[in-house]
Amino acid sequence: MNLNRRIICPFLIVLVSVALATCSDTADDQGLKRHHYAAIRMGVQVRITVHAPDAAAAERACEAAFARIAELENVTSDYRPTSELMRLCAQAGGSPVPVSDALFLLLTRAQALSARTNGAFDVTVGPYVRLWREARKSGQLPSAQQLESARERVGWEKMRLDSCAKTVQLLVPGMQLDLGGIAKGYALDCALATLREHGIESALIEAGGDIVVGEPPPGRTGWRIEIANAKRQKRFVMLTNAAISSSGDVEQYVDIGGKRYSHIVDPRTGIGLTNRMAVTVIAPDAITCDSLATAASVLGKKKGMKLIRSVPGAKAYIRRASVTGIPAAPS
Repeated sequence: MNLNRRIICPFLIVLVSVALATCSDTADDQGLKRHHYAAIRMGVQVRITVHAPDAAAAERACEAAFARIAELENVTSDYRPTSELMRLCAQAGGSPVPVSDALFLLLTRAQALSARTNGAFDVTVGPYVRLWREARKSGQLPSAQQLESARERVGWEKMRLDSCAKTVQLLVPGMQLDLGGIAKGYALDCALATLREHGIESALIEAGGDIVVGEPPPGRTGWRIEIANAKRQKRFVMLTNAAISSSGDVEQYVDIGGKRYSHIVDPRTGIGLTNRMAVTVIAPDAITCDSLATAASVLGKKKGMKLIRSVPGAKAYIRRASVTGIPAAPS
C-alpha cells in the first residue's frame, strides 16, 4: 500500500482541530521523530501522526493501522454491496444471521445507546438516511408516503441480538442499517490499538471530525486540541489516551424551501435535524464519543448534556451554530 506521507500543517477539520507545536520531523531528546501519514478511508481523509525512532518503524505501524481501518470498512460500509453489513441487511425479515466479532460489538453498543436514548440513536435509521441522501441531490423533501414507508422498516426494537450464538436478526424485510454514527469511532480505536501493537505509543489519528490520541508527544503533557465551539477561555484541552468527536450540521446539510436540514436524521421522526447544534464530545475512547456526539445532536442541548454527564469520563461542549458556521483551524 502506498501511503500519502506529508506534513499536515495546516489542515482543517470539522469543529475540532489539532494544535501542533511544530510541523518538522526533527528528533526529540528521546530519539523519536514525528511522522505524518494520510490516506482515504471510510470516505474521508484519515491522518495519522506518530512519534517513532525511524521512518521505517513509523511506516510499518501506520500501514498496519490503515489496513485495519480498511478491514473494518469492509465490515461496516453501507455503500459497498459486498460489505458484511449489507449482506446482513440483504437477509432482513429472515432467520438470525451469524456475524463477526466486530459487527456484533458495534451493534451491541448501538442497541445499548438506543435503549438509553429511547431511540434518539438508532442504527436501523438506514431507510430514512437513503431518502435524505436523495433529497440532498434533488433538492426536494421526501414525501409523506415515502417517510411512512420507511418508518415501517425503522426501529431499534426490530433488531434482535443473540449474545450466545452471536447472531443478528432483522425482523422486518427491507430494513437497512447505517453505522455512520459509531463505526468511524470504533475504527479509530482499532487503528490506535494496532499502532500500539507495533510499538507506537505516542500517536494521534484524525478522520472527519473524530480524533483519538494515545500517549502524548515526548516532553509534553498531552495532545493540545482546539475546540472551536467552546467558549474562548476554554478553547484548548490537553488529551492523553482519549478521544474527541464533533457532530452537527455546520458542514453537511441541504437547504430546501429556505429551511436547512442536517445530514443527521432523527430516527424518531425521519426528518433531518433543523436545530443547528454544534456538538463536541470528549470520552475515554472514540466509539463512545462518536456515538454520543450523534445522540446528543438529536436529543438537543438539555437532554444531550444529561446523557453525556451520565457516561463516566465523558464531557461535552454544545451550542447553537451561528449563521456562518463555527470555524476551526489550527493555532
